[in-house]
Amino acid sequence: MITPQSPAPGIPELGRRFITLVVFVGVAFLVLIGRLWQLQIIGGGEKYERSIKNVVRAHTLPPVRGLIKDRTGTVLADNRAAHSVLVTPRSYTEAAHKRLSTLLRLQPTRSIELWDRVLAGKKKDQFEPVVFFEDVDRDGLAALAQHEAELPGVSVVGSLHRRYPNATLASHLLGFMNEIGSSELASREKQGYRMGDVIGRSGIERQWESYLRGEAGYEKVVVDAHNKVLTDAASRSLIQGPPFVKPVPGSDVILTIDAELQRATERALRNWPSGSAVVVEVDTGRILAMASKPGLDPNELSGGLTRGAEQLLIADPHRPLIDKSLRENYYPGSTFKIITALAGLEDNVIEGREPVMCAGEYALGSTHFRCHGAHKLVDMVSAMTQSCNVYFYKLAEKVGMDRLAKYARDFGFGAPTGLGLNGEVPGFIPTKEFYEKNSREGFRIGFTLNTGIGQGSTKVTVLQMALAYAAVANGGSLMLPQIVQRIETAAGDLVQEFPPRLRRRVQARPESLALLREGLLGVVADPRGTAYANRIAEVEVAGKTGTAQVKKLAKQSELKWEAGKDHAWFASFAPASAPKIAVVVLIEHGGKGGSVAAPVAMEIYKYYFQHLAPELMTPRVVAGPPDDLMHEDPETVPEGSTDELPGIPTAPAPTSDLLFGH
Repeated sequence: MITPQSPAPGIPELGRRFITLVVFVGVAFLVLIGRLWQLQIIGGGEKYERSIKNVVRAHTLPPVRGLIKDRTGTVLADNRAAHSVLVTPRSYTEAAHKRLSTLLRLQPTRSIELWDRVLAGKKKDQFEPVVFFEDVDRDGLAALAQHEAELPGVSVVGSLHRRYPNATLASHLLGFMNEIGSSELASREKQGYRMGDVIGRSGIERQWESYLRGEAGYEKVVVDAHNKVLTDAASRSLIQGPPFVKPVPGSDVILTIDAELQRATERALRNWPSGSAVVVEVDTGRILAMASKPGLDPNELSGGLTRGAEQLLIADPHRPLIDKSLRENYYPGSTFKIITALAGLEDNVIEGREPVMCAGEYALGSTHFRCHGAHKLVDMVSAMTQSCNVYFYKLAEKVGMDRLAKYARDFGFGAPTGLGLNGEVPGFIPTKEFYEKNSREGFRIGFTLNTGIGQGSTKVTVLQMALAYAAVANGGSLMLPQIVQRIETAAGDLVQEFPPRLRRRVQARPESLALLREGLLGVVADPRGTAYANRIAEVEVAGKTGTAQVKKLAKQSELKWEAGKDHAWFASFAPASAPKIAVVVLIEHGGKGGSVAAPVAMEIYKYYFQHLAPELMTPRVVAGPPDDLMHEDPETVPEGSTDELPGIPTAPAPTSDLLFGH
């Protein structure tokens, strides 16, 4: 008889372990399947993109920057062939960096900056080449080619570098370019800027950057583990989207200036170390020339400026970094008398032909406001012609400080002109309230008298003065200044054109302006005029000399430039009977306006009417005046009257941020 056997000991335990193992394996398979699902189904696209990115490179193709031309098509800024050094962060080593820095003769600080750039690029995309160094010279190219084996991750590619073929011509107006700083890159990345790109820093290059720059393109290539480009069909099939997008070149900017007139204007300033001249069409506000001296070579500023050269520029007492036509303001001296005259005529406080006695000074209490001669009886016309200070002292007292300020602002003083170039200063027009707040003694009538002859705290820019005299010449239209005439594509197609724009009509009756123009004509055409000795045969010029006292000096130096010496002005337009252009010249610390600034303006007029508008010339015989009729224009004012009070603007000091883009 068979009896059932008892189960072997341990079998239940083995069963439980088996079940546990099955559950564990099942869970493991579920986890594995879930992970595979996550990797292949959910995250498959992302992983594929990352794997493709490891072998597919998108090389940025920079656009060709647009040209800057004058109104006749003369190229003022273009591009030349150059070579740039690119570094691929993944392959680049510290040893390669030290070697590359030596071969390119980099300063230690610059080498550190570029190493930091490579590290930043590596964090962002280790396969994306970084622009390391631009415009490598011939010696540098030879050295890089000779030591290529020591420079993993380094490549040299053809590029374009900004070129200014006329060197210093119109340098402040055109501006310059340099490398974009790391601090500003974050805010400009969405605009397509990359580390190592250059950007317009001043002038036209900065104002019209968005038009000039163009749009970058790209080319996609497939590489192997050694970064070698693969061209077979299978490899090319890995490229998604278009393999090549052509860059869009920047637009060309056509200026209103005439390059040859600009050259003639700068040549007219050749005998003076520091100054400015502006030529503007009176009916349109278009700037035909705008010069500031000393000039700069934007070729040197655009990428190749050393720290030592920068310090020399900043320390130069003639301040070459400052555009003196719109980024500096000056006491206008007697050129401002047009405002005092119009304020008196428009407010009917004086008749234009009403005589006023000038005995050589005007006593106000214990203070004597002096004139540069005893002109006896003068009216509006003869007072303007001879620049009689006493006449304008008395007129300013009748008009009052705030009315003077009102008319000055109506003519555009005390506010930017609207040209749009960066750094333009507004100048300063004082009011009674200003003096009440800033003068220790409060407001005094003497402040009004000084303002009436363009002294005291009044400050203007050369461009403002040119536009104001253009408004007098054209019958009262204050035009918006224009420096860009149109934008064109690289193929020459019109993108946008900019017609002249009226800023406003000034408050001045035609008869008031006619009387004022008569007085300004006398300055040059009348033997008693302060610019009579410098009149020219080619055309009849109307204008006003000005000798703006900067501070009281015991004796004016004979040097051509000395800080503290008077500023020399000449503001004018021509032909006097049918004005075409206005010319304003400021010679910084040059001395007397009649003998210093007026000859510069006359040289500019000669060129313009001989070469650009000969049909408007009115040739006539011009003889020099008798010795006893040669006059100057040294407006003498009470000592200390030109001391600056708090709140009066001055030109901004240049900084390394402008030059180096930090």
